Amino acid sequence: MFYFDDLLGYKVLRSDFIKNAFFTLRNPLPEVWLNEVFTKLSDKIITPNQTHSDNVQIVDDRFEYHQTDGLILNQPEILMYLRFADCTPLVFYDTKNNVYAISHAGWRGTASKIGVKTINKMSETFGSKHKDISVVIGPAISKCCYEVGNEVKEKLLATVENKNGLFNGNFADLKRINARQLNEIGVQNIDICPYCTSCNNDLFYSYRKENGTKNRHFAVIIT
Repeated sequence: MFYFDDLLGYKVLRSDFIKNAFFTLRNPLPEVWLNEVFTKLSDKIITPNQTHSDNVQIVDDRFEYHQTDGLILNQPEILMYLRFADCTPLVFYDTKNNVYAISHAGWRGTASKIGVKTINKMSETFGSKHKDISVVIGPAISKCCYEVGNEVKEKLLATVENKNGLFNGNFADLKRINARQLNEIGVQNIDICPYCTSCNNDLFYSYRKENGTKNRHFAVIIT
């Protein structure tokens, strides 16, 4: 279940599925989080150079991760975040092996099943089992507001066996498409955020609603 919480005097969104994760809102601006909040929470802050790829990497001693839209973390005392403004945040936690991950799933990442690839890499690297992984799907543009063309629709539907309920005409439910992909590989413990970034533009940044805004809210994990 999602709920609003206070963090160092700022409002954030959390899910009780993964206690170490949270989502920032549109206020304060990203620079405030980076300079005033994140540096108070951790000495080591990791974020990738996102490019709408399906590249998932393991966090190691590097500070830079180029052309990367998913990071997996099993080290303590690190703050890891990815940036969003309509795309779907996927946050993962292996409760048995204490492994975390965040992936960035726009329509391209969803079409290439970046969530599934993230879990597969967690399994290959750390022995994570699907039944032990909790997933939080964060605030993103929803089926009410996200219209796509026929080519994109076909690519998204091709990623799942059960295609029911994922589209209303050409309006796509990216959150539920990602959840369906994960369900179909055996992941059941999934919390889906009810907030649409376009409808709730007072709370979150929306690339579509704000005509290509460069501002972003963050999906964050602190270990």
